[in-house]
Amino acid sequence: RGVRVTGTDAWSWDAPFAYTAQRVKETGDTSLIWEGHKAGAEIGYCHMEKLTNLDTLPASGFTISCFPAKIQGASAGWTRAVAILED
Repeated sequence: RGVRVTGTDAWSWDAPFAYTAQRVKETGDTSLIWEGHKAGAEIGYCHMEKLTNLDTLPASGFTISCFPAKIQGASAGWTRAVAILED
């Protein structure tokens, strides 16, 4: 089925910006900015950050459902992410 949704309990999918800024300064390569966010440019997927309680989920055997808030003109927003565990 392929990857449709990714998520992390970290602040961001990308490296800390201070680290990225230093790498850009050293290399001049601005494509390093938001590198993780650009991963879905060719094959789209939904990505979530700042999730909680991921450590309580099993490695497999569950479904994720997301209930996002619709924000006019925005490219991102918040969601209620719910794990549905199989019996």
